[in-house]
Parts: sequence; structure tokens; C-alpha cells
Amino acid sequence: MAKTASHILTVFVALAIATLAFACPAYADADHSKAASASQMAASKALLLEGMQPITADMVNDGTYDIEAESTSPFFKIKGAKLTVADGKMTAVLDFDSKSYPLIYMGTAKQAAEAPYEDYIEFNGDAWTFTVPVEALDAEIDCAAWSKRRKQWYDRKLMFYAATLPADALKVELPEYGDPVDSTKAETAKTSADVASGAVHDDGYEAVAIDLPDGEYSIEVNMTGGSGRASVSSPTWLIVEDGHAYARLLWSSSYYDYMIVDEQRYENLTDDGSNSTFIIPITQMDEEIPVVADTTAMGDPVEIEYHLTFYSNTVDDKDAIPQEAAIKVLIIAIIVIVVGGILNHVLKKRKKR
Repeated sequence: MAKTASHILTVFVALAIATLAFACPAYADADHSKAASASQMAASKALLLEGMQPITADMVNDGTYDIEAESTSPFFKIKGAKLTVADGKMTAVLDFDSKSYPLIYMGTAKQAAEAPYEDYIEFNGDAWTFTVPVEALDAEIDCAAWSKRRKQWYDRKLMFYAATLPADALKVELPEYGDPVDSTKAETAKTSADVASGAVHDDGYEAVAIDLPDGEYSIEVNMTGGSGRASVSSPTWLIVEDGHAYARLLWSSSYYDYMIVDEQRYENLTDDGSNSTFIIPITQMDEEIPVVADTTAMGDPVEIEYHLTFYSNTVDDKDAIPQEAAIKVLIIAIIVIVVGGILNHVLKKRKKR
């Protein structure tokens, strides 16, 4: 009898433990529990096109294919994607342009902040690639990205374009596509404009460290992207504060009202109608930095994606900047005029004597 009771108790305890194991959710990872608010995110790009229908794994032949993929954020740019279809499922290896996001999560930023670490997707070894599940092609897929600088999750959406697969990969015929459907637009970042009166704001040291005494220098910068009509002055000002590097950019246009760098918004410092000027952090040297600049030149505000590259081997005295040299020449000219006027006045007085 005692043996039977003991056996029943053992079974009961085992069932209780199993029930608790299934009932209790995994704990959220405390180090990755912050999600960016809507006001901290840049405007999203619309990926969905009119007429698009989700293409699931059963509509694609098994195999591995190159495919074009895109995210809604210019700061989460996909350089390349390889899709694998097998056993009724699709996965993709994504190669990203930036190394600022070491973790991603297939879901929203809020869900990522509440998820355990084992649910996160880490980059693959030395290559900055991620292997992700793909629910469907031609459909926006939620994907959160963890910013190692900001220490928070950002909402993204991914799109895998079925039309870019080889012709023999699909089992179905794709419909005609129309204009973009703006279903993913987020509120533009507006809380980080802490650069005022020309002063540099630290903003948590997203600026790269630099081995120079604090002060102003010059540095060459190259900009690509946009239509090519706008440009920034080069060399431009390199401002070193607390051992970190910032740039003072002078645009060729007065129509740029804000820039977004590393998810943060920076306001135009000029308010007299002259060419737009911004102080922004240099987040890395000798590599492209994706930025967004908003222009009102075409009437309605338009955010345009650019890439800036600052060259560390071109750092020089700030007099190498044409505007600084021009100011110096002007000061010298004023001094010469003033001194010449004084000498002329003295000579005239002597002649009268």
C-alpha cells in the first residue's frame, strides 16, 4: 500500500513539474528589454505595392535562389539575400550594410523587448549575415533590430520580392503591381535635436573616438546618393569634443531642414536663409555612414538617403577649409586697410607740420 502511495506521489510531482514547465513562459532578457518609441524612429519607406499577394513556400519550387530584399529603414539596408526553400518552409540569409545591429528578432520591437535571449537571431560568425525565417514573399514581415549604440530595439519590416526570383522558381504567375501602399510609415524622429546655438551635444557618445586634443580641425568628406544636385562642402569642419569626432556640414542648398544619423534627428543650425548647416556625430571613419536629409526644395518635405564617408588620413588644420581661409584673408585685409588708414593719417599730419 505504501509503495502504491509513493508511486502515485512521484507521478503527481512529475506531472506538476511538467505542467509548470509548459505554463511558465521564458523570462525576458533584462539586457535587451527596451524598445524605441515611435517618436524616436525615422520615417519608414513603403515596400508593399498595390496588387501584391503573399507568395508562400508551397508556391515556390525547392531550391536556393538569389532574391532582392529590402527593409523599411535606410539604417537597416540589405546588401544581398539568398532564399532557400525546402520541406515546405523558406529561410533567407541576409547580408546587411551596417554592423550597428548585432541582434534581430522576427516580430515587433515591443515583442523583442519581452522575449528571452534564445529567441533572438545573432549574426553568423565573422560574416555580418543573419539567417531568418521567411513567412511569405511579397508581404511585409515584422523584424526588430537591436542597436548596440542606442541599447534598444527598433521596429523594421522586411520585404522579399518574388519578381526577382528566376523564372522557373515560381509555381504561380505573379499579378501586376501598382503604386506603393504607404502602410508602414512611422512618425519621424523628433526628440533628439539637442544641438543648439552651434554647440556639440554628446547624445550618448555614438560619435567615434579620435586621438586628437579637443578643438576644431578639417577633414575631407565624400557624399553619395540623392539626385547628385546637392553636395556638402569638403574639406569640412571636424570638431573634437571629449575625445569624440563630430562634423560640421555645410550644404550647397538652404532647403535642408533636418538630418537623421543613427536614428537621431539633428536640426539645421542656420536660420537666416543661408545654406543649411548641421553638426552631426561621425559614427565611423573611412566607411560609409547612411544618413537621411529632409529637403523642402520641391515644395512638400522629402527625406532623401545619402552616404557620407569621412577620411581619417585627411585630418588637417581647420585653415584648410576654404571658408576658414577666406575669413583669415578677410581679417588680414581689414587689418591692412585699418593700419594703412592710420599710417596715411599720421603721414598727412606730419606733412602739415
